[in-house]
Amino acid sequence: MIGESHGTEAYLRVATDRKRAEDWALVLVAEGMKATVRRSEHGFVLSVSRKDAQRAAAVLSAYDRERGMRAAPAPEGDGRGYLIAAAVIPLALIVIAVLTGEGGPWRAFFARGVADSAAILSGELWRTVTALTLHTGTVHVMMNAVSIALFLGAVCRTLGVGFGSAATLLSGAGGNLLNALFHGVPHHAVGASTAIFGAVGLLAGLGVARRLRGGTTGRRAWVPMAAGLGLLAMLGTTGARVDVWAHLFGLLVGGALGLPIGLLVHRPPNPRVQRLLGGSALAVVILSWMLAIR
Repeated sequence: MIGESHGTEAYLRVATDRKRAEDWALVLVAEGMKATVRRSEHGFVLSVSRKDAQRAAAVLSAYDRERGMRAAPAPEGDGRGYLIAAAVIPLALIVIAVLTGEGGPWRAFFARGVADSAAILSGELWRTVTALTLHTGTVHVMMNAVSIALFLGAVCRTLGVGFGSAATLLSGAGGNLLNALFHGVPHHAVGASTAIFGAVGLLAGLGVARRLRGGTTGRRAWVPMAAGLGLLAMLGTTGARVDVWAHLFGLLVGGALGLPIGLLVHRPPNPRVQRLLGGSALAVVILSWMLAIR
C-alpha cells in the first residue's frame, strides 16, 4: 500500500497504531505540509498531497534517523546525565550569587569578574567567562537558574553533558566578547543570560541543520532560527537593566556553532570525549576565576 496514489493523494506510510501515524503527521504539518491519517484494513494510513510525497518521505526519513539516535542506548556512564547538569549548574550559580552578593564573603571579588568592556578589550578575556557566573540579586539569579536548567538541559540532552556544557559556555563567552567589541567603553554586564541565549542559539542551529539534512531548503530550513529570535524578543528584551545586545550576541554565537555541529556531528561523542570536554569547560571557569582574583 505504501507509495500508492489515490486521486490527488499519495499513501506514504502505514502504522499499526494511530499514535505513531499521528506523530508522523505532526512532523509533516510542522514542515508546512498537509497530512491525513485514515484507518484501513492494513492499519492507520498516512497520506499527503502527491506533489509533497517526495519531500515528505525525505522529512520522515530524517525524523526516523533522529529517533534512532535518541532511542539508541545511552553511552556508558552518561545515562540521564543531562538532568544532573540541569540541576548542578543552576545550583552552582545560586551558591556563587550568595557568596558574591551583598554581605557575602567573596563580595570583594565581584568587581574582578564583571564583563567590563574596557578591561576585556585591554586583554582581561577571563571576564567573558567569570561574568556568566555573577548576578546582581536573588531575582536575577533565580530567573537565570531556571532558564539555564531548561535550555542547557535541552542542549545536553542533544549533544551530551560534556559537549553541551562546553558549547554553551563557549557561546556565552563569545557573546560577551562580541558585546564588549560592540559597546567599546564604558560598559559593564553580568549574568548567565548570555549563555542561556547561547544555548537557545545552539538549539536553533541544530534545528536548522536537522532540516537541511532532511532535505528542507529555502526559508523553511531557517524556521528554528526565527523561533530563537522570537524567544529573544519574548524573554530577552524586557526589564530595566536587560542587556539586549549581549543576549543577541549569545544567540548568534550559539547559532553559528550549532549549525556546523548539527551538520557534522550526527550523534553525541563517546563518554571519554564527553568527560574531556566537560572537564575542559570546568577548567576554563576555574582558571578564569583564578586569573580574576590573582
